[in-house]
Amino acid sequence: MLLTMDAPGIETPPPSSVAAHVIVLGNEKGGSGKSTTAMHIAVALLKAGWRVATIDTDSRQPSLTRYVENRSRTARRLGRPLELPTHYLVPAGDGDRVVDIEGREFHALAEVIDRIGHVFDFIVIDTPATNTHLLRLSHGMADTLVTPLNDSFVDLDVVGHVDPETLMVEGIGHYAELVLEARARRAAIDGASIDWVVVRNRLWALGGRNQRRVAAGLETLGGRLGFRVGGGISERLAFRELFPAGLTVLDLLDRSFLGVEPTMSHVGARREIRALVDCLALPKTRKRLFLASEAKSVGALSIPAV
Repeated sequence: MLLTMDAPGIETPPPSSVAAHVIVLGNEKGGSGKSTTAMHIAVALLKAGWRVATIDTDSRQPSLTRYVENRSRTARRLGRPLELPTHYLVPAGDGDRVVDIEGREFHALAEVIDRIGHVFDFIVIDTPATNTHLLRLSHGMADTLVTPLNDSFVDLDVVGHVDPETLMVEGIGHYAELVLEARARRAAIDGASIDWVVVRNRLWALGGRNQRRVAAGLETLGGRLGFRVGGGISERLAFRELFPAGLTVLDLLDRSFLGVEPTMSHVGARREIRALVDCLALPKTRKRLFLASEAKSVGALSIPAV
């Protein structure tokens, strides 16, 4: 079953002549801020006038779906317009055999992409924090991969193992291995590359020695693994308190939304999100053949080449 949530009162835009640019939020460690970052990127693009769809591939903990639902509810409650993406929740597959489960998951995701790939300018996909078939499929489809990473060596470990004193790279993390595999598969299928951006999240205002070493370790790993380090996002209460209302720091906030007046923390957070979106340097959308190739290996689903 596919849950579709369209913005109330907004018609689905006509098909575009080019395929959407796919932005995937990924990290195999929970609590890294994927869903919050995904929602802020989507709203930033909507406010810039782009046509945006969002897809949640984590049906077990659908945080992005909840975020969009909360935003829609707030817009109705206050009778005020809020930019809303067209949203889809892709369910996890079921069955007795792995091949059946993965086949159903592929078909569910492919159905969405086939339906909206030429309708929207950008598709923002939020992924589970575990290595699932939907996680791997989503990564293989990415044009831009955004990995929020909490600013600690514990969280850095999913990308790579770095000696905290010498900053020497001692090994590649399990999530980085998944990304490298997705890149290789994507390149073999359509020759396209995945622009990987790692975003330092939950930064403290007073950066200490450990924070500086994490930053240095990321730069070293970035040179080794081929990712860019994006602008950091500070640890702010603003991001947490806006989720229940489905709001973002990019919205025009006032007492009617928050119950209290916005603070300088909201202003600072807005600057960080804008800097992050600028850092992504999102190009014009480009065509992809990934799903068409995957269909041949998974089942009989026929997907027209884009």
